[in-house]
Amino acid sequence: MGSKQRTYTPEFREGAVRIVIETGRPIPEVAEELGVHSGTLHRWVSRWRRNGSASSDRPTEPAPPGGRMREAERAELERLRREMSEKNKRIRELEMELPNLVVKPPRQRVVRAGSTLRHGSSPTGR
Repeated sequence: MGSKQRTYTPEFREGAVRIVIETGRPIPEVAEELGVHSGTLHRWVSRWRRNGSASSDRPTEPAPPGGRMREAERAELERLRREMSEKNKRIRELEMELPNLVVKPPRQRVVRAGSTLRHGSSPTGR
């Protein structure tokens, strides 16, 4: 018995990888939904992360010398840094609002049983 190897179009591969990358859903879940072996989809995602393409083992643009980032990686890094900065700013704003949101119960005076208080007097009678 020979194994039947399925071939997938580059568009299908890119679409499958896009689902995993953009939604953050687990590879096995997406693979089952698409009818693809999870190992196959994992290989496509790994290839995309390494080369920028799910269909090719060659990088879409050559890696710059000296380990520098590609333009797409630089753009994503800038976007993530902006997003993190905005979230940190919002956290600081919420931290400053927190004391205003905490409701303190009113202070109550403890009065001994049997004693009466008049306006301006203390429970000890002084």
